[in-house]
Amino acid sequence: MQTENFRDTRAWVFDLDNTLYPSEMRLFDQIEARMTAYVMQALKVDETEATRLRRKYWAEYGTTLAGLMAHHDLDPEPYLVDVHDIDFSVLRPDAELRARIKALPGRRIVYTNGSAPYARRVVEARGLSGLFDAVYGIEDAGYHPKPQAEAFGQVFRRDGLEPAGAAMFEDDPRNLLVPHDLGMRTVHVAPQALKAAHIHHHTDDLSGFLARLLR
Repeated sequence: MQTENFRDTRAWVFDLDNTLYPSEMRLFDQIEARMTAYVMQALKVDETEATRLRRKYWAEYGTTLAGLMAHHDLDPEPYLVDVHDIDFSVLRPDAELRARIKALPGRRIVYTNGSAPYARRVVEARGLSGLFDAVYGIEDAGYHPKPQAEAFGQVFRRDGLEPAGAAMFEDDPRNLLVPHDLGMRTVHVAPQALKAAHIHHHTDDLSGFLARLLR
């Protein structure tokens, strides 16, 4: 890894799910189960159809919520409260990750397709409270989800973030396309590497990656 690529980075944007905690903690499995149940109740469909719609809308829109809003005029606020009503005890604090994020120079933010209150609970459960200058959820993007350019535009304008001096850490490679095009450094955080022109770096260990940057 060429750490000099980050020498001028002064804004660090972190996705939340499967990025600030490892995927093996399986927190998002709970959310997927609650999304399926919500779709079943809201649309009066069985579990098979609800699962199909959840996956279809995620693939087409970036979030299940965006598809439900587009096709079924779903109110997003009750949905976000319900699907994020989960057990956070599966998350563990990570003192090393905390120290390494704290040492990053400049502004540090969280930006998730989940809700901001949910994001704050994840941050707290991981022992990362007090590290971030801002936490943004999908509501801060007018319910436009990543990977839509409008979503990034709304959040970055609200934050005053200058993409040319920023880096984005994200587990979903689709969500790195717009940051790349805006001139950000992009880091794919996932167990398996994906070769793509819009991905500058890959890591399966966020804490270890940040440690190498800070040497």
